[in-house]
Amino acid sequence: MATAVETLDKLERRLTISFPIADVQSEVEKRLKLRARTAKAPGFRPGKVPMKMVAAQHGYQVENEVLNDKVGQAFNAAANENKLRVAGYPRIEPKSGEGVAEGSLAFDATFEIYPEVVVGDLSSAEVEQVKAEVSEAEIDKTIDILRKQRVHFHVKGEQGAHGDGGDLSAKNGDRATLDFVGKIDGVEFAGGKAEDFAFVLGEGRMLPEFEAATLGLRSGESKTFPLSFPADYHGKDVAGKTAEFTVTLKKLEWAHLPEVDAEFAKSLGVDDGDLVKMRADIKENLEREVKGRVKAKTKDSVMDALVKAVEFDVPKSLVEQDGQRLAEMTRQDMAQRGMNVADVPFPPELFTVQAERRVRLGLILAELVKANNLQATAEQIKAQVEDFAQSYEDPQQVVKYYFSDRNRLAEVEALVLEENVVNYVLGKSKVTDKVLPFDELMGNNA
Repeated sequence: MATAVETLDKLERRLTISFPIADVQSEVEKRLKLRARTAKAPGFRPGKVPMKMVAAQHGYQVENEVLNDKVGQAFNAAANENKLRVAGYPRIEPKSGEGVAEGSLAFDATFEIYPEVVVGDLSSAEVEQVKAEVSEAEIDKTIDILRKQRVHFHVKGEQGAHGDGGDLSAKNGDRATLDFVGKIDGVEFAGGKAEDFAFVLGEGRMLPEFEAATLGLRSGESKTFPLSFPADYHGKDVAGKTAEFTVTLKKLEWAHLPEVDAEFAKSLGVDDGDLVKMRADIKENLEREVKGRVKAKTKDSVMDALVKAVEFDVPKSLVEQDGQRLAEMTRQDMAQRGMNVADVPFPPELFTVQAERRVRLGLILAELVKANNLQATAEQIKAQVEDFAQSYEDPQQVVKYYFSDRNRLAEVEALVLEENVVNYVLGKSKVTDKVLPFDELMGNNA
């Protein structure tokens, strides 16, 4: 049996559940008899172990199992009877003293319920619908990037099929190989010395003073110069200090970028080397990437609008569970990247804000989907998988990959469902078009 539901807070509730001790004892005896049929003990044949020995060996474990089952059944029955939508798991605590009937066991169950989520009029919600275009200039930039990815270097001054590189002094774009040694107050410091160290000038890999000192040098030349480490430099021993460096340029190479010709096109997968087709392929790939990023930014704007427009209390238990899940996901991600995180703490509290937003959005989306029939259809899921597959060499193999695993399809279904919600909100809210420059959309402003 269960008492009336008691309200402790906005979403927190409590009820007392109880059941006869005799019921527990009866179930324990029943389960012990079942165990006795296969129980083993030294000096006895299987199934012939005395009940006292079976009870001594397994009684505590079986009693706990029965109690857990009885409490769970009683709580579920009470929740169903009171039509409660329980969020997370109840906290169960034994109860004794006044109010507990003789011959009964009683427990207090403290838990949270799901809030009532009401998505009202969205006409005043403000949403930015992001737009961006792929122009010929973006295609040219992409070709330049692809050329740089295929760069090869030649020693300056040595004549070759592509020339000798001209000026023998170091300039931006050249690859310099050098020895260097740094000292602070005349003493070498850890990490301040290297031999045959190579880097490309102008890429920003080295501190500005280091690059500036290397510019203009010729092979065999040396230079000594002061270098001030920033206060936030990753090397704590030298951060904020000034060192004296001596560099000796040992080899200088100039960069030869491949010509944009048929061979270049073939290296990008255009079998016949057609440059027009190569540009069309690049444009198609860029448009696919732009489409994905535009959709993602528009979705973020929609989600922000929903969080602002729909107010309700979020169950703390769900936030805590999601915080723990995010902490574990972060740990696994860092471990997969090769980081040693075995002894690194990941307090779920660090993820509380993110978890609260995720839970809130999950409840809002669930309500929108239920109230407006926005479930993902089989046709939508299939179309989404086929769209994914278009960017791969063998699309049919990718389609088979997704449809062979229910979990993978579930991920696609979730994406389609989110897109249905986004489209629904865009049709109900105050939408402003926001045109983003290509570089800003792609994160290339630096």
